[in-house]
Amino acid sequence: MGTLSDVNARRDGTESPCPGLTSSAPLKANITGDGVSVRFAPDPNKKWYVLRASYGRAQKAADIFDSKSVEYHYPKHHVMKLVKGKKRRILEPLLPNFIFVYTTEEIMETLMKDAKINDYISYYYDHFKTDEYGKNPPLTIEYRRMMNFILVTSIDNEHTIVVGDRPCRYKSGETVRVIDGDFKGVEGKVARVASEQRVVVEIEGLCLIATAYIPTAFIRPINSV
Repeated sequence: MGTLSDVNARRDGTESPCPGLTSSAPLKANITGDGVSVRFAPDPNKKWYVLRASYGRAQKAADIFDSKSVEYHYPKHHVMKLVKGKKRRILEPLLPNFIFVYTTEEIMETLMKDAKINDYISYYYDHFKTDEYGKNPPLTIEYRRMMNFILVTSIDNEHTIVVGDRPCRYKSGETVRVIDGDFKGVEGKVARVASEQRVVVEIEGLCLIATAYIPTAFIRPINSV
C-alpha cells in the first residue's frame, strides 16, 4: 500500500466529524470470544465484499451506503500531523481507497449498477482464484477473518500501520492471540515491523495490518489460550 493520505480535516486543521451508520470512524469493535460481532450479525446469505474507490472517494461511497442502510466498514485512525506549523491529531483513512461492504450478492449487484456509485467504485478482484469463465471473481472475506480485521482496524491507535513495503520479519508461522492491552482479542502472527514486535493481521490478496508494539507477555499461541 502507498502512504496514507486524504486527511479528513477542516481548513483550520481540526478534525472534521465523521458520522456513519456503521463503521466509518474509529471505535472499539465489540467482538465476542468466538469471533462474532454484535454489530455485524452473522448471516449465511451475506458476504464481505472488498470495494475500491478511485481518487480517494471511499468516504463518498460510505455516505451513500449510510443513506441506503447498507452495512460497511471504512477503517480510520488518528495520526499526528503538522498543520500550519502546529501538531494536530487528525482523523484519516487507514486504507484510503478501500471500503468493505457486508451484504447479499443480489444487493451488491444492485448497488454496483447504481449510477451514483459505479462511476468511482469497483470490485477489488481475487487474483488467486478464477471462476468458470476463467476470470477473477470479486474478493470476499470470510466472516471470522473479517471480524478480526475489524477489531484491529477499529482500535484508535496512531501506531497501527499498513505494512506495505516495510520489512516484515515473522518470528514463526504460528498464529497467536493478544490477551491484554488495547489490542486484546486480535489474532495474527508475531513479526518485527518498524523495529518493534507487533502482531500482523493479513487479508490475503489485499493488505497486512500491524498493531502497535505488543509485549511478549501479552501474546499467547491460539492452541494455548
